[in-house]
Amino acid sequence: MSDIMKPAPHPSPLTQPYWDGAAQGVLRVQQCAACGKLRHYPRYLCDACHSFDVTWKDCSGRGTVHSWMVAHHAFHPGFKEDLPYTLVVVEMEEGVRALGRFTGEAPRIGLPVVIHFTAGSDGFALPAFAPAAGSPEA
Repeated sequence: MSDIMKPAPHPSPLTQPYWDGAAQGVLRVQQCAACGKLRHYPRYLCDACHSFDVTWKDCSGRGTVHSWMVAHHAFHPGFKEDLPYTLVVVEMEEGVRALGRFTGEAPRIGLPVVIHFTAGSDGFALPAFAPAAGSPEA
């Protein structure tokens, strides 16, 4: 086992609702209070109408694989022992995209997936995705 710790998130007032949702097993995303557009990752300004007014919405946790890759090189020494691992970009039912590890055998574009959360550094819950029940990969 490596003595090198993985980097931990540093929640801020902007991102705290996201991390609170993750701790509860929910993908929580921003919703513009002016135009209703959802956005993820958290930002101060709506890219559609430029409003600073924001609310938060809990996503269903269901989506489909939009893209994926296998990491063969660690971007930080703390991840070296995890190699190789698969990352997926998931188009959530609500229309936002989320990034996380894939915990199934082999992803494919369009694969239905569900979100779950794994324990990360310092106890933070991190998003991961698995094939949805009923899919051939499940």
